[in-house]
Amino acid sequence: MVAVDYLLAGMISVLTGLDRVALVQIMISRPLVAGPLTGWALGNPLVGLEIGMLLELLWLGRLPVGAAIPPDDTQVAVGATVLAAGTGHFVGLDGMPLVLLSVLIAIPLGKFGQVFDKLARQVNDRLAVSGYNALMSGHTAKMERCHLLGLVSFGLASLATALVIVLVGTFVLFTFAPVLIGAIQEAGLSLQYSLILVGAAVLLGTTNVNRGISLFCTAFIGTLLVLWLR
Repeated sequence: MVAVDYLLAGMISVLTGLDRVALVQIMISRPLVAGPLTGWALGNPLVGLEIGMLLELLWLGRLPVGAAIPPDDTQVAVGATVLAAGTGHFVGLDGMPLVLLSVLIAIPLGKFGQVFDKLARQVNDRLAVSGYNALMSGHTAKMERCHLLGLVSFGLASLATALVIVLVGTFVLFTFAPVLIGAIQEAGLSLQYSLILVGAAVLLGTTNVNRGISLFCTAFIGTLLVLWLR
């Protein structure tokens, strides 16, 4: 990857991060979109799609609504895609093993998104007070600047989260990939299915209990029928 690729990834990080809570909200912040979008910018949309699909289920029931600040799934998708697209040929991994390792490294680093998001909200609280005082004083231009600076806070928080994931993730990959490469390749398919099952369980946990049981039973019976028809 060259500097232009990282610049594009940074722009996507800011754009998708703003869509998360601060601007427009057309759902490009979802991992299923942010991952392929980052992969497309880096010339490998398939890797982004694989990462987005694995992460989407895990975070589908955890939305940044109101005062709730979950780990930043958007930047986890962006950062994991950058890791998978940019470090594979250096660590001797490719395909699904590299995708799984990148995802497993990026997920815990998403906690940094909570820290930066809280900082951005604290800054915006002060900007809101400044904007209100400016409006009461008749300085509408200053009020508008305060409003726009609120977007800058969220954009910088998203960029900082993605940067931490990429930098720390790259260090971890270069340090531990030679040790983990055998285990990841051996358990790749099982690990992939495990992440999908965990995501499905998380999703069912957010639904009505009776409805969740019905959905689970229907899916289980449907799977058995498909296997029997084969």
